[in-house]
Amino acid sequence: MTKAGERQVVAVERANGGAGYITKEALLGPEQLGEHCRMFSRVTLKPNCELGHHEHYDETEAYYILTGTGMYEEEGRAVPVEAGDVVFCEDGHGHGIKNTGTEDLSFVALILKK
Repeated sequence: MTKAGERQVVAVERANGGAGYITKEALLGPEQLGEHCRMFSRVTLKPNCELGHHEHYDETEAYYILTGTGMYEEEGRAVPVEAGDVVFCEDGHGHGIKNTGTEDLSFVALILKK
């Protein structure tokens, strides 16, 4: 088990070339992820910050939007996202996300290896 307030939160400037910074909070440590899960984290973007476009090979990534609003981009197509939405980036594709709202955009990111 991990407890809120006890997990490490890391700030990443210009993540994947995006504007501003993101914060990442690993919800499980490397020893808990197993061989098929590369990341299970809460990611937060302040208004006007973004996680730049990046690609996934031999893995997939899903975002479950917890708070806020933004624009999710995959392969050049942008769609609005809000709390409750889930987006999925398939193996061999690329994606990014930008906070276009006035409050924090927060989501759980899950990367699964093939």
